[in-house]
Amino acid sequence: MNYSEKISNKLNELLIKNYDAEKGYLNAIDNVDNSELKMFFKRRASERSAFAKELRTEILQYGQIPEDSGSFKGTMHRNWMSLKSTFTSNNEEAILEEAIKGEEASLEEYDKLLKENNLPPTIDSLIAKHRNAIQAAINTEKVHEELVS
Repeated sequence: MNYSEKISNKLNELLIKNYDAEKGYLNAIDNVDNSELKMFFKRRASERSAFAKELRTEILQYGQIPEDSGSFKGTMHRNWMSLKSTFTSNNEEAILEEAIKGEEASLEEYDKLLKENNLPPTIDSLIAKHRNAIQAAINTEKVHEELVS
């Protein structure tokens, strides 16, 4: 496997995570009543869609084929969020908790990739930008969680 393929494979893993996150946030919108939370989830979904577009562009620049959908694990997580919200008394808090778990898992993937020293500077800065936005979203989600609990 050549260098371009290795980088593209790593970026494709992040791409799949971003597809999953976007779909998860869109799912969360349908499971909350609070208009502020709906707007927050809509912004996060849009942000993750933008991340996916940026990653796709990078993958294509390396002459590789970007993934075009999320993962089975992501689908299961969204189904779990929907099921949990159905049976939980404070479903908005439960949905926020699951969103935070998903974002923390994404953050781990981004951190792992940033620790590798073999990425081109343009990709390194793109990954750092995404990572910082995800961390900011986690911080905001935790504030929202405090407000709904």
